[in-house]
Amino acid sequence: MGRSLRVAVKYIQQVKSALPRNGYPSQKAFATEIGLSLSTVKNFLSGKPVDYINFVEISEKLGLEWQEIADKEPEAQENNNHIGQDSPFVTGSPITHPRHFFGRQKELKRLFNLLKRHPLQNAAIIGQRRIGKTSLLHYLKNITATPIEELRPQQKYDWLTNPEIYRWVFVDFQDPRMSSKERFLSHILETLRMNIPEPCDLDNFMDVMSDNLHNPTVILLDEIGVGLQRYPELDDEFWESLRSLATNHTGGNLAFILATHESPIELAHHTRHSSPFFNIFGYTATLRPLKEEEARELIASSPIPFTDDNVEWIIGQSQGIPLLLQILCRECLFHLEDGDTDDWREEGLRQIEPFNHLLLR
Repeated sequence: MGRSLRVAVKYIQQVKSALPRNGYPSQKAFATEIGLSLSTVKNFLSGKPVDYINFVEISEKLGLEWQEIADKEPEAQENNNHIGQDSPFVTGSPITHPRHFFGRQKELKRLFNLLKRHPLQNAAIIGQRRIGKTSLLHYLKNITATPIEELRPQQKYDWLTNPEIYRWVFVDFQDPRMSSKERFLSHILETLRMNIPEPCDLDNFMDVMSDNLHNPTVILLDEIGVGLQRYPELDDEFWESLRSLATNHTGGNLAFILATHESPIELAHHTRHSSPFFNIFGYTATLRPLKEEEARELIASSPIPFTDDNVEWIIGQSQGIPLLLQILCRECLFHLEDGDTDDWREEGLRQIEPFNHLLLR
């Protein structure tokens, strides 16, 4: 697989049926919600090539496993050698392609160590907003399934001994469909390609998972605080069932990794949840600004090298905060590509001003 992917012919009908099944009345409505052009959505649904990152994002929004539905046959016209033409600096949205993810090696080593031994263990990723929690979840899910030729030279990918046997489920609690217990449970089963019972309630869900989950499986819960604060249907009984499933009914093959701005126990307390589910997270990864060497590696990924003076200025102004690093690197690259004579730094400072609250004072 190269820079573009397309839906395999045999899955096109399944992909098209996922649109109404997920509550979208039209392709235009779906395109508007996901923030992509209508032409991109139409190309995806008709089996035409779309950008890799868009392919993954659309698949996840529709509850589809992108590795499963992607056409494995290479495109004759596909520009496999032009992956460098992707934007090297990603701002405003989570990083989904591992090539653009930098740093967090200590945290990644610990997290994968929890997942490569039996029984799988649970973990919480904690950090302020915009620090990269969602990007880290996507990295965990995608790195071991990404072709080596799509990664940076020497980028580590062999975190797991047998990555092909692992199953990953990404849950975004900012998606309002996850406010429904039935939709949440159906999403889990559909992603794992298990039969969805009727009705898809907790009892039937537990039966299906207990009987059919035999591979190492990781459920990634992003923005779980939203689920606890806004979705009353996800009550203590719901969370207790998930805990029971992981600890007693899946033979050690199930783990949860959640992302939040505070510890799970504190989060549960603040949202008045008493479920013991929030006590099972034995490891906590606290994300802080990138280390200087990590920030320099990100900056060095620019297709046009920055001057030493600009590198030092970017590191100082960003304080290693990933979002600010990405924004300032983007502005510097634009300046170099366009050959502007104006001072790009003024524009860079203007672009990061809305996020100055993230800076350490």
